[in-house]
Amino acid sequence: MALYCMRRRFWRAGGWFVIGCWLAAGCGSVPESGSPAPGKRSANAARPAKAAARSFERAVEAHARYAAAVIQEMNGETQLAEEGYYQAALQDPGDDTLTLAVSERFLRRQQTQRALEVMLRAAEQPDASGRVYARLGEIYVRLDKPAEAEAASRVAIRKAPGTIAGYRNLVQLCMARQQPEAALKVLDEAARQTGVGADFLVTLAEMYAGVGLKAAALKDEANAAARGLLNRAAQTGALTPLLRLKLADGYLLLGDAERAAEFYLEVLKRPPDLPLVQERVRANLTSIYLRGSDHPRASEQLRAILRDDPTNPQAYYYLGRLALEDRQPAEAVEAFSKAILLSPDIESAYYYLAVAQMEVAKPGEALATLEKARQRFAQSFAMEFYTALAYNRQKDYAQAVRHFIVAEVIAKATDPGHLNEGFYFQLGAACERNGDYAQAEKYFQQCLQLAPDFAEALNYLGYMWAERGEKLPAARELIERAVKAEPRNAAFLDSLAWVLFKLGQPGEALPHALRAVELSEQPDATLFDHLGDIYHALREPDKARAAWRQSLAVEPSAEVRQKLEANTPP
Repeated sequence: MALYCMRRRFWRAGGWFVIGCWLAAGCGSVPESGSPAPGKRSANAARPAKAAARSFERAVEAHARYAAAVIQEMNGETQLAEEGYYQAALQDPGDDTLTLAVSERFLRRQQTQRALEVMLRAAEQPDASGRVYARLGEIYVRLDKPAEAEAASRVAIRKAPGTIAGYRNLVQLCMARQQPEAALKVLDEAARQTGVGADFLVTLAEMYAGVGLKAAALKDEANAAARGLLNRAAQTGALTPLLRLKLADGYLLLGDAERAAEFYLEVLKRPPDLPLVQERVRANLTSIYLRGSDHPRASEQLRAILRDDPTNPQAYYYLGRLALEDRQPAEAVEAFSKAILLSPDIESAYYYLAVAQMEVAKPGEALATLEKARQRFAQSFAMEFYTALAYNRQKDYAQAVRHFIVAEVIAKATDPGHLNEGFYFQLGAACERNGDYAQAEKYFQQCLQLAPDFAEALNYLGYMWAERGEKLPAARELIERAVKAEPRNAAFLDSLAWVLFKLGQPGEALPHALRAVELSEQPDATLFDHLGDIYHALREPDKARAAWRQSLAVEPSAEVRQKLEANTPP
């Protein structure tokens, strides 16, 4: 109640101050009460002055009612406020600013009929503006009265051809009638206007793009027109920060990411005084740079977002994604950990964090992260799949296979698209490492049915058979296909050498083994071991012993040491 009284006192003091200013401003045309006339006037000469006085009094009373309604609304007296707004508009229907403000309030409250009454009174005034008729047309559109809406909108365009609202009404009518071609004609009419401002052009471009989104056959034509309007707007010279933002949004909508980024960067230099604009602009720039694989500039925008808002979980999340893609797993671990701390319900962050933890050789921590996800979210393919990968890294292949199988069951029931060649390759490899060669072969075959040229799977299955001395001709065929796909892959060349060795062809195997050693980025114990066996089969014991020693220098092995000692003269 105290607040209410205080506002009342403020209105009485402030309101009379405003009225006093109006009186002072109008004293040149409105004589003060009781002031002597400068000379004798006829009754007819006094009428304009009296009419002006009455008009002034109506304006004062209307604004007083409006101000009182504002106070009532602030005090929660909604019904009284609405009646006050209504009476204010009726008191002075010739005041466009007042009637438009009142009608806008009624439209926001879904009181369309009352808004119509206000604007009909306004349109009855002899000097009613194009803005009044445009609002009247908008109301008729909402009331589904197309004939009246079109008539009012046409009057609006005739009175104010450089105002967008009338055209917007007509476009809405055309689209409601499923007549996109007619909508484009209206827009083309608007686009022919000259001397219009950038705001008109940008809004018109948005309307063209909107028609294109709803009418696929006209999309190219509409988008070309929209782009032309944006270019016109960009050349108008002085652009406000808000118009630059709208231009950037328009170019982004049309798929011109380069131009959008140009204007977004200009917006950042002088952002409009609107909440969260900088964050939205930086988010859009990040999206543009991500689509263009420009990771440095995407990271720059994300870090700028975090400087302004250090508790933004999405920014940390995308920084983590970038770090993973750029093979910086330690940075990814830090970013995803912060994202989860700030927003524990970002489910995918747990899985990305687990992947990053595996990449830094911490599968135990990855399993702990996945357990937290299991406690918070429903069981899913991703949860089981990444758990399987983590157990794989721990070399607990039995658990890995179990979780892969659960993931497969879930995917078959929910989204079979997950069961691609990569999934069955991982499952086959886990089965092979778990010693279940029959199941490994089954899953590798499934993988190759989905992707017959998957070189990794061709090599893995072929090498598995070669290592076990099984299906050697088929193994050679698979491995040769893998080598053909990647002729400089050291692992594939070693597999080919090994299957040829197993087929009793060490002479053919030797050049492939030597090439594998040459192309290997790091010294590999298995490659040297195989090379030693091939030299031994070729009866070149010195070279065999040298190769086995190189293998042991890379990685100790009881089996390799036994071969070396058995073939070393006393």
